[in-house]
Amino acid sequence: MSDFLTIMSQHPWLFTSLAFVFAAVIGSFINVVIYRLPVMLKREWQQECESYLEEYQPAAFKLLTDKQLLQPIDKLPARFNLIVPGSACPKCHSAIKPWHNLPIIGWLLLRGKCAACQQPISGRYPLFELLAALLVATLAWNFGPTWQFALSALLTFALIALAGIDIDEMLLPDQLTLPFLWLGLAANGFGLFVPLTDALIGAIAGYLSLWSVFWLFKLLTGKEGMGYGDFKLLALFGAWLGWQMLPLIILLSSLLGAVIGLSLLLFKGMQRNNPIPFGPYIVIAGWVALLWGQSIVSWYLRSL
Repeated sequence: MSDFLTIMSQHPWLFTSLAFVFAAVIGSFINVVIYRLPVMLKREWQQECESYLEEYQPAAFKLLTDKQLLQPIDKLPARFNLIVPGSACPKCHSAIKPWHNLPIIGWLLLRGKCAACQQPISGRYPLFELLAALLVATLAWNFGPTWQFALSALLTFALIALAGIDIDEMLLPDQLTLPFLWLGLAANGFGLFVPLTDALIGAIAGYLSLWSVFWLFKLLTGKEGMGYGDFKLLALFGAWLGWQMLPLIILLSSLLGAVIGLSLLLFKGMQRNNPIPFGPYIVIAGWVALLWGQSIVSWYLRSL
């Protein structure tokens, strides 16, 4: 292993290329997570609600059952998780052959169409694969074969999945956010990114900062401006990068949100009341801070 790390350190282009290919493969699985995890969570929530009604509101449960209002939330197979069933065309449900499932290349070989029914396959699949590959390759070039690279690559995979789910479902699942918050604290227990004290303060300050904005906005307008998942996502970045990076992340994500929000209003005809997920902007700002946060802050302080 030490010989392998030495070779990778001496040949950064080789290490970056391997990281690109590996991340593209993981990117294919990220597409699965983005689609399937929300379905799994919705099923779990439905089962919990039905169990509650059956135990504590039997009359209501019987009424809903008699009127056949308690129906499955989807028409997918009963056994449905991140592994089973295998990948299939969403239109004709034909199984996707392994060579057609190759990251990026498979979609190009098929020319963006299902081999069985010739219906279009969304371009978001190769897009997420390419995004994962490019981001992790950038990490590999900057960090080299280190623990910082390995952990930041894991974080990047989780962040891409969180952004994709939030775009689709307006949801940032605790099943992804909280484990990576704890992983950030654990990593900084060894001082891999920032001292542990800064990480602890960062996690607390990250949560409380957006929580405070949420309640202030709600008191002033009577509306909820963001979800609790956003608080936890910022706390995650505080745990990884320390409290010092939080102002930068909040500023960058707010600027991104304002620019993209105005663009959607002006060019896409989106209504002002339409909710826009804030999680992807936090993800972008946090990832930028992970790599270049110190340089950006130093440049800003020098320019004062």
